[in-house]
Amino acid sequence: AADETVAAKARELTAGTKTELERIQAIARYVQSLQYISIQIGVGRFRPHSAAEVLAKRYGDCKDKANLMRALLKAVGIEAYPVLIYSGDPTYVREEWASPSQFNHCIVAVRVSDATQTATVINHPKLGRLLIFDATDPNTPVGDLPTHEQNSFALVAAGDSGTLLRMPATPPEANQLERQADVSLAADGSITASVRENAFGQSAAAYRGEFKHFSRPEYQQLIEGWVTSGATGAKVTKVEPTDDNAVGRFALDVEFNAANYGQLMQDRLLIFKPVIVSRRERVFLTEKARKHPVVLDSYSYTETVKVKLPAGFDVDELPDPVKLDAPFGTYAATYAVKDGQLQFTRTLVQHAATIPVEQYATVRSFFEHIRAAEQAPVVLARK
Repeated sequence: AADETVAAKARELTAGTKTELERIQAIARYVQSLQYISIQIGVGRFRPHSAAEVLAKRYGDCKDKANLMRALLKAVGIEAYPVLIYSGDPTYVREEWASPSQFNHCIVAVRVSDATQTATVINHPKLGRLLIFDATDPNTPVGDLPTHEQNSFALVAAGDSGTLLRMPATPPEANQLERQADVSLAADGSITASVRENAFGQSAAAYRGEFKHFSRPEYQQLIEGWVTSGATGAKVTKVEPTDDNAVGRFALDVEFNAANYGQLMQDRLLIFKPVIVSRRERVFLTEKARKHPVVLDSYSYTETVKVKLPAGFDVDELPDPVKLDAPFGTYAATYAVKDGQLQFTRTLVQHAATIPVEQYATVRSFFEHIRAAEQAPVVLARK
């Protein structure tokens, strides 16, 4: 029977799992792996195909995937509900006049016990704790939610218990990007560098999406372009990505060398920028005026750059440390010199926020100060 086929698949997927969360994760990974195909003919625009049919054909659209996931979870004793949402703009659905035509996407709310703890659990007035998950997005695992769905109003379709609820918003630390750069600077201005990144949450989802979208040669070219935009003429010798989707982490190891990175002037001064590679998630906001609000995503970033200074040189000038505080975020940049090594650290914490046009000058100034700090050079002088 069709129901038994679905139940058997659920048992197969969850074999060996020990917790409620592990069972949800196992089923979620499988549903995410199915091909997304949307064929909207007749009632197919509104009604999902049966779970058994989606399981057999191994493809479906968002509502098909949500329906299959609900059926698989039900087979292992976990209740779940479809959630209607607008994908693309968290401010699109208005609480005061929500209507069916405002929704364009279907995700899942999984009823969970207190034992399941993730940043994407919300409380429903009747149903209790609900874990929100998008079974269509292949880059965002259980415990996370695509940025463009966070903090939006969505309809939990649960019969008489159905209600419009605000979706969870993950904190900046859940979307952390950590970077460590070790650089050796020679007396002629050339550098040899290794960079290691660890991205989590939606930072990892973005990097994972890049990695999956491009062929390996194209991905190599993308990373090379990123490196050479900061270190002109750099030769990239290693690009090693590691995708740990199960825990929402994406790591990247890059090694490169570049001649003439530092500028040698009059054979006495050596000038270089500690910020060698950019933050790929940079907010620009360079226009003088703006017609629409600024929407900032929840994000945090920390980088430590350690530069081994060339023998025969001392630090002559260091940029001033920078500390910025605003309602929507904080930024800091510091410098230290010890035992022939310069250590530069920068951190950014950016909160999810919609900044009205009237406050544009404030947010623009914040990011202008960051850009200026990240262009500041260090000056070395020959002993």
